[in-house]
Order: sequence, then C-alpha cells, then structure tokens
Amino acid sequence: MSRTARRFVKRPDVQIENLPWGPHHWLCRPALVDNDLLALVRVHMPPGTGHAFHRHPDMEEIIYVVEGRAEQWVEQEKQILEPGEIAHIPINLVHATYNPFDTTLVFLAILSPGRLDGPPPVDVSGEEPWRSLRQP
Repeated sequence: MSRTARRFVKRPDVQIENLPWGPHHWLCRPALVDNDLLALVRVHMPPGTGHAFHRHPDMEEIIYVVEGRAEQWVEQEKQILEPGEIAHIPINLVHATYNPFDTTLVFLAILSPGRLDGPPPVDVSGEEPWRSLRQP
C-alpha cells in the first residue's frame, strides 16, 4: 500500500528499528503515511540503558512516558518523569534520556518535522559540560 493511501497503521505495519538504547517501533513517519510534519515512535528502553546527550539540529521533540520512569535531561536540568508526564525539547537543544531503574521504560517520542532525511542527531556526550553531568 502506498504511503499516500494509508490512514491507519496497524501492528503488522509498524516498522521496528533496533538501536543500542532499545527497540524503536515507528508508528508514524513519511515511510508509513503521507506525512512530512510529524513522526511518532514508541521506544522500549531496557534497564541500565539510555540515549546519551545529543541534539536534533532541525527537529523539536516531545517525550511522553507511557510505562516506567525516565531520567530525562534537557540541557543541564534533570527530572524524573513518570507515566503521563512529558519533556518538551526545542529545536537544537541538548537532551538525554536514561533508564537507571529496574523496569523497562516505554515512551513515545513525537518529532517535528517528521522528515528524517535532515541532519542526523548530533552526539555531544563526549563534550563538556555533558560529559561531566552524568557518569555512565
């Protein structure tokens, strides 16, 4: 089915991408639907993993916790997010998500624009002050 005709994304349609900080279940992105402005991914982050400090040069993001708890950083501010809570990350702002807890963290990441062909995320975890903010 072409992306222009798809209005619903059912379980068999979900695109799964395995990344070091957990499987990503892509629910909405241009490869799935006729969409350029939004992307939605459900991430299952196992205990002890995390997506280290990085920034998206051309995207803003909302992280919405579904299950578990997230150690969420936005710039140099840290909050523990629980189910039903979000973090908003403006374009090009450094952020990180970690799961130092005993249960799997499940969250939704809503990204805009949805085009994933722009500049890739920029890893800054080896740079100061990010390197010193959190020990692995």
